[in-house]
Amino acid sequence: MVNYVSPGVYTIEKDISEYAPSINTSIVGIVGFASKGPTNKATLITSQNNLISTFGSPSESISGQALEGALEILEQTNSMYFVRAAGSSAADASATMGIGSCPAVIVSGGAAYAAGEGFGVGTPLTLRIQVYDNAGTAQYPDNSSQGKDFSIPASTATSQAEAIRKIVGGGLDADKIGCFFDGAAGADATGLGLSGAIVGSFAGSGASIGVSACSGTSFAPTTIGATNGGVSALMATTPASGTTAYGVSGLYASAVRVYGGSILTTGTNSAAYKVESLHPGAGYNAGTRTDGNTSGNSITAADLGSQNFNVNVNQDGTTAETFKCSFVGSGAFVENVINTGETNVTSDIIKGNLVKDDADATATELTNYSDLLSTLMGTTEFQVDYQWAEPTGDGTESPVSQSRVSTAASRWNKLVPATATSMAGGDNGTGSDSANATALIGDASVEPKTGMQSLDDPTLNIGIALVPGVQNQSVQNNLITLAETTQNFLALVSPPVAVGTVQDAIDWSNGKSSSTGGSRTAAINSSYAAIYWPWVKVFSTFDGKDRWYDPAVFGARQMAFTDAVADSWFAPAGYRRGRLTKPTEVEVKLNQGDRDSLYSGGNVVNPIVSFPQQGITIFGQRTTQRSATALDRINIRRLMIYIRKVILAATQRFVFEPNDEFTWSQIEGVLNPFLDDIRRRRGITEFRVVCDETTNTPVRIDRNELWTKVLIKPTKTAEILIFEINLTNQSAQLGSL
Repeated sequence: MVNYVSPGVYTIEKDISEYAPSINTSIVGIVGFASKGPTNKATLITSQNNLISTFGSPSESISGQALEGALEILEQTNSMYFVRAAGSSAADASATMGIGSCPAVIVSGGAAYAAGEGFGVGTPLTLRIQVYDNAGTAQYPDNSSQGKDFSIPASTATSQAEAIRKIVGGGLDADKIGCFFDGAAGADATGLGLSGAIVGSFAGSGASIGVSACSGTSFAPTTIGATNGGVSALMATTPASGTTAYGVSGLYASAVRVYGGSILTTGTNSAAYKVESLHPGAGYNAGTRTDGNTSGNSITAADLGSQNFNVNVNQDGTTAETFKCSFVGSGAFVENVINTGETNVTSDIIKGNLVKDDADATATELTNYSDLLSTLMGTTEFQVDYQWAEPTGDGTESPVSQSRVSTAASRWNKLVPATATSMAGGDNGTGSDSANATALIGDASVEPKTGMQSLDDPTLNIGIALVPGVQNQSVQNNLITLAETTQNFLALVSPPVAVGTVQDAIDWSNGKSSSTGGSRTAAINSSYAAIYWPWVKVFSTFDGKDRWYDPAVFGARQMAFTDAVADSWFAPAGYRRGRLTKPTEVEVKLNQGDRDSLYSGGNVVNPIVSFPQQGITIFGQRTTQRSATALDRINIRRLMIYIRKVILAATQRFVFEPNDEFTWSQIEGVLNPFLDDIRRRRGITEFRVVCDETTNTPVRIDRNELWTKVLIKPTKTAEILIFEINLTNQSAQLGSL
């Protein structure tokens, strides 16, 4: 403490308001398979819609009943952790999008036209432009034969570029055509040595631009070369052998169309954009449901103005996400807009990767167009399907194919527009029973932990756990072992569907069953586990038919219901808290003798009974502990799990405090009100907290240990009600009996 030596008024704040925190006892952990969503990770789910949007809808084609069970339990709790297991066969769904070059016309920067070019020196250049989309449809239907006119002044290169920018930006539709400029005039045409380029907004071999002179203007250039004024079609300076050597086309009254093309998708210099599902699973595969509706995911590439394009991610036939991308610059470069993996996720559905010759190119961290060219193409030029029409004709001649075009000529690339490119190839990662068991059990030695081992996290506060629809002995045993080692939750299990008679169910719990689909050779004996049987029939809205559901699902459901209407130390059984309203039938109808056999004589199966008037009800609350102690009941085990968690959370602050009477008193001051609250809420009948010199002996203090003894008498449930009815004669004095 600070020593104050000068006169003054000082304040000291001390927080001695310690209290035991409240802990949710209804958080359920479910481990199982799904058709989509993150794998081997405990994912928080807070609603049924949240579950379906993250992990997909349940289906009989998915192993186990994790999704079905989660939906049922979420009707009684709004906090659940779902762990999706996936085996080695799990695969992402994918779709490959083609990359195409946009049609373009380059405007050279001659200050004026020389004498003898067909018109006077200083005559401005007037062009007529028509843009055609991938289907060959003209984009200016109001003047489809001539397109749009604009004039380029016969002045300096800078003024010409500025004129192009102003005219195209205002006179032409930005979603149909755009411009790129050299150097300070604008952007990405640096190095072309050109004033500007007029580029169509549609990519692919079907897109084109029609260019012609205005009416009445016609001339033939006398020389061929880069210095010749006019419009330069994007082609090699030397055309294919045997053709007229027009390195630069002049202006003619007849139309000159310049075609773009698709970059090769096979071979050494191939390039494509591969879209994959963010996580593996068949739920991402696009298809058609039995009702005719679209399922899964597809990708749509849509043209925008200039170099931009949209990547639309469709979910079940409806646009779910839209990303504005580009292959130019860095801010909107496609790899910076759509995530390439599960780190820094932008899309909730897909990840994208530029690929070369079927190899992932994202490791090079492509962030701009230069990286795209140098890394994907591996050379200064790449193959395209490129065509041009000879300008001296009438525009109807067969195009001359050029085998190779410089990168400068084909630098305006976009994803080729496509409608609903379906994703395919996704796999859930399920297989044989043993492979599924390995995936469900997971691995605790890796980081992060996988399978059910990811439930081993005290920050999750899971109080109930199950693997619905899976009766594999190894899976169930590992879940029970995990519950015992963590002491955090109660594991719920059940015999397999169609196990047989009451005796078969008892034999299964005692490790004497060879039932198909769920043989058991070892008895279950743990206060951290509970068995429910028989299975119950529930109508599935997703399948439109009745299905048999794992009874452990409804054991967890009623525990959550009990916590909502009472407390976790109340029995989740009986007509008040164990009645099931959704099931319509039980697999095996149990009579009094059946219930006695399942529940007594060392047997530990909690029966689900169909009563004639009260309906289907859970009529037992035993743990699988065979020893006759208070912990052979579910309500006591859940009470102890709750008390342990609260004590740990409430007393962490006392670590490294002085081990003296003051700290001992503080600990008692925290725990006594907490336990008294449970007593008042009928969880315990009596308690005592001892933290003094009797528990903290000098030897323990020397070992830096602080011991506290907590004694409680848990409230037992009244499971057997006996009413003694005595008949007396008329002369009996009832008050004395």
